[in-house]
Amino acid sequence: MAEGGDRTEQTPPARPLDPIDRDILRILQTDGRASIRSVAERVHVSRANAYARINRLIDDGVIRGFSARVNHERAGQGASAYITLKIVQNTWRTVREQLQALPGAAHIALVSGDFDVLLLVHTPDNRTLRELVLTRLQSIPEVLSTRTLLVFEETDLDPGPGSSGPAPDVEPLQ
Repeated sequence: MAEGGDRTEQTPPARPLDPIDRDILRILQTDGRASIRSVAERVHVSRANAYARINRLIDDGVIRGFSARVNHERAGQGASAYITLKIVQNTWRTVREQLQALPGAAHIALVSGDFDVLLLVHTPDNRTLRELVLTRLQSIPEVLSTRTLLVFEETDLDPGPGSSGPAPDVEPLQ
């Protein structure tokens, strides 16, 4: 799971983002490998200003990190599933620690509704997925029940206009 799920230490509230900060975020979401110089040019600020802003966004916890978008099937993780879990009340932190240790766990969320936790996993095949659910997950004492939703096909969405895509006045990276 990405950082920031549960704040164990108190962090000051994030400062408001201005249009330049938002443009920087859009650029980095499109290409996390964009250079400071490239970012600065696209948002029309100096390299020092862009560098300071990116560091502030990191320090404030707005940017939690940089990562690669992986094609799981080509990386040998051909079976994916969303697994819903019902857990014993007030055991979220304990369960989360155990879920983070599972091989193939990609995303963990505490949610409201008919179940308590939503877990995304990627495994090499259905046999490994079955082992993970029937042996590993169901042996966690705080897990009351699970439901597995097999993913047949998935598509990562590129940041788009209106959400986190390039602003109209920001040239998209090629």
